[in-house]
Parts: sequence; structure tokens; C-alpha cells
Amino acid sequence: MSQTLSASTLLAVPLAPLAGALLAGIFGTTFGGNWIGRRLSHTLTILGVLVAFILSAMTLKSVAVDGARFNETLYTWMVVGGLKMEVGFLIDSLTAMMMVVVTFVSLMVHIYTIGYMEEDDGYNRFFAYISLFTFSMLMLVMSNNLLQLFFGWEAVGLVSYLLIGFWFNKPTAIFANMKAFLVNRVGDFGFILGIGLIAAYTGTLNYSEIFAKSGELGALAFPGTDWLLITVICICLFIGAMGKSAQFPLHVWLPDSMEGPTPISALIHAATMVTAGIFMVSRMSPLFELSDTALNFILIIGAITALFMGFLGIIQNDIKRVVAYSTLSQLGYMTVALGASAYSVAVFHLMTHAFFKALLFLGAGSVIMGMHHNQDIRWMGGVRKYMPITWITSLLGSLALIGTPLFAGFYSKDSIIEAVHFSQLPGAGFAHFAVLAGVFITAFYSFRMYFLVFHGKERYDQNPDAHHDDHHGHGHDDHHHEPHESPWVVTVPLILLAIPSVVVGFMFIQPMLFGDFFKDVIFVDAAKHPAMAKLAEIFHGPVAMAVHGLQTAPFWLALAGVAASYYMYMVNPALPAALKRFFESIKVYQLLENKYGMDWFNENVLARGARLLGVGLWKGGDQAVIDGALVNGSWKVVRGVAGVVRWVQSGFIFHYALVMILGVFALMTWFVWGDTFLQLIK
Repeated sequence: MSQTLSASTLLAVPLAPLAGALLAGIFGTTFGGNWIGRRLSHTLTILGVLVAFILSAMTLKSVAVDGARFNETLYTWMVVGGLKMEVGFLIDSLTAMMMVVVTFVSLMVHIYTIGYMEEDDGYNRFFAYISLFTFSMLMLVMSNNLLQLFFGWEAVGLVSYLLIGFWFNKPTAIFANMKAFLVNRVGDFGFILGIGLIAAYTGTLNYSEIFAKSGELGALAFPGTDWLLITVICICLFIGAMGKSAQFPLHVWLPDSMEGPTPISALIHAATMVTAGIFMVSRMSPLFELSDTALNFILIIGAITALFMGFLGIIQNDIKRVVAYSTLSQLGYMTVALGASAYSVAVFHLMTHAFFKALLFLGAGSVIMGMHHNQDIRWMGGVRKYMPITWITSLLGSLALIGTPLFAGFYSKDSIIEAVHFSQLPGAGFAHFAVLAGVFITAFYSFRMYFLVFHGKERYDQNPDAHHDDHHGHGHDDHHHEPHESPWVVTVPLILLAIPSVVVGFMFIQPMLFGDFFKDVIFVDAAKHPAMAKLAEIFHGPVAMAVHGLQTAPFWLALAGVAASYYMYMVNPALPAALKRFFESIKVYQLLENKYGMDWFNENVLARGARLLGVGLWKGGDQAVIDGALVNGSWKVVRGVAGVVRWVQSGFIFHYALVMILGVFALMTWFVWGDTFLQLIK
């Protein structure tokens, strides 16, 4: 029998991080007079997130074990006509799982930040930002209506802008946060159009009420076209997800966002902001199931992202950018699962990916600290013996990422590949090829980074660019010193993230994909989209799946990727240089280095085109038409007419007498000679 959760307890989940953010952001900065120091600032924010995590874990237990549910409005902001603007929570298995993932990863990042940002002048401000981000993400996933979802959606975008540009004196960071903000606004424009269409045709923003009217939406045509209204709505909603979850071609902001401090890379780009789009589409599954066109569009976009962003990871030398392109590729996998109507698999991969990708980002940050803020993997090597904890946890994260049997990533990634194989949509063939090829590519670039960083010859004393510095403004002179292991506040989060990276897939694949965990939460039309039903038929438990996985193509492709990277970077390091020269000769390397020309296109076509349009509207529209013709033109016409009238109305009697005489003469002439004049004209 289902139980009802306490509204006050649920309110405490987002409000606890918000309280910590406000206290640290106001009283821990110059804005509030620096009343509290560093220790109290991080204590308050960590305590707030810890409270949120404990309450989230309790909520998940109540939902999963006791069947508890909550779907109520807590506050009505306004009513416009019949449209209610409300704040409310919908707590079910999808929300509870997201709450635990967000708060756990955020807690690990908060603890990690104590060590990573120790030397930074903006220490308290950073803690305020990441706590505020946690509040925003919790409001997004806990919402029961599209208005609150959009509030959380925009709030995480705003705070990510602040975090990416945290070092605001660094030009590349300012460029990166502006780029992220603008690209996300493009996606959000589509998102708000989708929300507007839903509000216009259903008269509500509440999830339950929208889903109750989904059948009516599915029967309507978009005015003036042959398109189904539901197709237009779903594509508009997904455009929002393309921006937030960095899908091609709105992916360009994510790699540049590595200009921010490493902890926010783990928080934003692993478990929270970039997965908001995946969560939203899964939540809206009753709508997306009504449009095969929208699902096929999602499938193709995800496949392009999964494959082609992986190629870019191969040539990256910045340790954080390698992990960033890995995130892009894995988000593509999640999106492919959404397109195949395997929403629960997408969410399952979201969860497993959150743990091992946060681990890899934080591991990369630990390496950066140990290498005295060098981020170039070409000038590392042999770090394993100096940083044993970072080494073993990074290895576990890499094994999970490439889908090693029994690791978390194996269960979710292999399920995605199988789901796409069973999909009957037109784009399924290309998508299946993309996700299969992506397995080899992911394994190759992941272990390329792993081998170059942790094994082989030590190269840290040969770095020609030793001041390539993640900690902006800390010009360290000890870059030639040996690497060193990070302090416990850094290594403990690595260990705590490594544990779920190994076991969480084995533990939860049965209930989440083939049990009742998402019952009445995620909806799939099994007759039209049989992928999940087919997966259930071939699933015989996590152990059997792992054993069978040793015989499948994904395992051998991953093994081939690891072997290729080992040979090229450990055994025969001259081969990568030769391949680079070859691919440079056929312009492939330049294509990858220029990121397929997307940045060039955005900056030289879209941005310049927008500037030209703006100048044209300013010069031609505003200055010439509005100011020149309408505003200035009107008074010039009035002035001219007034000048003529002023000349006629001179005030002299002899002028008026002359005009009268001339008028009489003209009339007499017309009466006498008018007919003759008209005949001459004819």
C-alpha cells in the first residue's frame, strides 16, 4: 500500500543547500562583510548538502520499499485565466533516484573542493555557487509542473554561467561561460515553445493533467501543416534537451566549459546539468511515445553525438577535455536510448555514468594537483607510483566507462546497444553502428589517457608549457618537482565514487530495467516500440549477462581499443606520430582539430550574420526608417506644410486682394475656354 511523504521533509531537501549557499555567499564574501571564514563557509554548505543527501536517501527507501508517493502543489504563485502557475513536488521512483544521485555527487564534490580550491581567493564564493547549483537541480527534478521545471532549468544554466566563468579575470573563461550561456539560450527557445504549445492546447502545466490529455494532443494537427501537433511539441522540447544535454550541434559549449575549476566539471558535466535533458525526456515519455518522427529525430541526433564526439576525444591532450568529450559521447548514448523508447535504460546509464564520470573528472583534478597544475597528458607518465589512490580509482572509472563486464557501465551501455538493435525506427541501423563503433573509440581514447598519465616514461620534467595552469593566477614554480598524492579530502571522494562505479550496475539492473521500479512512471508503447520487451526476454540476471558479455561484439571492441592504445602509446610510440602525419596529409586531423568547423561556423556565419543583421536593423530599420522616415520625416513634412501655409497667410491685405483677383481670373478663363481646352487635350 502506497504511503504519502511529508511535504516539510521534502521541502528541506532543496532548501538545505539553498540555506548553505546564502550563508556562504552573503556572509562569507565581501558582499556581506566577510563575517564568516573559510572553515565555517565550507562546513555550512557541506552540512546543507549532507542533510539533502540523507533526506533523499530516506525518500528513495520510502519510494522503493514502501511504495510511497507524493504529488501536491505547495504554493500557487498566480492564476492567469485558467492557467495555474504553481510550485509543487512530484516524488516517484524517477525523482527519488535523481535526488540521491544529485545530492551524493554534490556532496563528494563539496568535500573534494576543500582540497582543490584551498589556495583560491574565491573559496567561499565557490562553495556558495555549487550549493546554489545543487538547489537549482533539485528544484528541477522534484517539480510536478513545467513552470517549476523551467525555473530549475534556467537556474542551473545561470549558475553554470557563474561557475564556468568563476575566474572572471581569465579571458578564456569569460568566453567559455558566455558561449555556454548563449548556446543554451538557443535550446531554451525551443524548449519554451514546446511548453507554450502544451499550455495553449491543454490549458495546464501540471504533469499529471498534461499526461491525462496526451491522447487528445496526439490526435491534433499543427495548424496550417500536415504535421501532428504532438510531433512539433516533442521536437521543441527535445531542442531544449539538445542545448542542456549538449547534443549535436548544440554541443559546442561543453568542451570549452573546462575553463572552470575541475570540481564543477564533475558536478555540472557528470551527474547534474547535462543530464537534465535526459531526465526531462524520460519524464515526458507519455508524450514522446505518441510521435515516431520525434523519436527517430532523437535517435539520429544521439547517434551522431555518440560517434563523432568520440572521434574528437582521440586527439585531445588536455586531461579534462578528454573526459569532457567522453561525456559528450556518453550523453549521445543516453539520447540514443531515449530514441529507442528505452527510457529506463537511458536513466540507468545516467545513474551509472554519474558515478564513474564524476570519479574520472575528480581523478583528473587530483592528477592536475599532483602534477603541479599541468593538464597536458603528453607531459605526464609514470604517475602511478606517486599517486596510488588516484591511479587505482581512475583505473576503476576507466574500466566502468568502457563497459567492462561486472562494472557499472557494462550493464547500462550494453543494454543501450541491445535496445537500439531491437528498435524498429528508420534510423536504428545507423544508430546501432554508431554505438558499436563508439565502444572501440571510447576504449581507445580512455586508455590512451590512462597509459599516458599513469604508465610509461616520466615526462613531467620535460614540459615546455609548465604554466598551463588550471588554478588561474597561482604561478607555481615547483613544476619540476615530483608528483605527489592528493590530501584525504580529495582521495576520500574518489574512493566513495569508485565503489558505486563498480557495483551499482550489478545491484540495480534487475529492478530498474526489468522490475517495477519505474512502473507507472515511464510509459512505453510496447506494440510500436518493442525494445524493452525484447531486452526482458533475453535477460537472465546480472551474472549471466556479464558472462554472456564476454562473448559479444562490444566486449571485443572495447578490448581491441585498449590493446590498440597500449600498443601505440606504450610499445610503439612512433606509430601515433606517423598516423598523425598521414591524417594531416589528407586533412582529417585538421578537421578533428577544428572540431568539424562548428566553432568557425558559429563564429563566422551565425555570430557575424547576427551582427550584420543587427547592424542592418539598427542602421536601416531604426535609424533610416524609424528615426529618419517616421520620426524625423513626420516633423519635416509638418515644417514644410507650415512654411507654405505661413507664406500664404502673410497678413498683408494687398496679398489677399491679389489672390482673389487671380482666382476670379482663373475661374472666368475656365468657364470660357475650358471646353475648348479639353477638346485639344483629347
